[in-house]
Amino acid sequence: MSEKKCSHHKGKKKKIVRRICAAILIFLFLVLLTILIVWAVLQPKKPRFILQDTTIFTFNVSAPNIFSTSIQATVYARNPNSNIGIYYDKMDIYATYHNQQITYYTQIPPVYQGHKDVNIWSPFVFGNNVPIAPYNGPGLTEDQQNGGVWLDFKIDGRVKWKVGSVTTGHYHLHVTCSAYVPLGDHPANGGIVVGSNAVKYQLSRSCDVSV
Repeated sequence: MSEKKCSHHKGKKKKIVRRICAAILIFLFLVLLTILIVWAVLQPKKPRFILQDTTIFTFNVSAPNIFSTSIQATVYARNPNSNIGIYYDKMDIYATYHNQQITYYTQIPPVYQGHKDVNIWSPFVFGNNVPIAPYNGPGLTEDQQNGGVWLDFKIDGRVKWKVGSVTTGHYHLHVTCSAYVPLGDHPANGGIVVGSNAVKYQLSRSCDVSV
């Protein structure tokens, strides 16, 4: 009799454990399904970035493959979503020339961007004695003599979406702002003198964004 009772109790325990596990799985499934439905209904849109202006303080090729520069870039970012917030957890901005990085990474502080909100950053993008490809040195020198240079300002980072009280995991953010940047100490084409040997130019260039 005692053996039968023990096996009977063990069978009951197994049933209870199975029911608890099934209840947990059903609950998790319903939560995930709710998040997916909300996500599909809201259809989050990528943030919009614009390179508003640049100010070049230093632009110097000291050798065929050594480059130094200091650029202040003003970047506009807008959240186009009405019901979704964006956490910018980590962002680095840098400049490239003909697909080669020519400045260090400059970090943009983390920030939460609410519905339809706008943020504007004006980081300094710079590099001192940065080694560059030998063929890019003459190209930068020629562009400087011609009065302007095409640069790509790139932002790499991580973002999270906030829907109500739910926050998603991290997504990679890649932004590329291509612009023809005028050079020279004297203002032309709408440039504004902002300091010794520095001129600010309004660009208002839309950027490519991928998340």
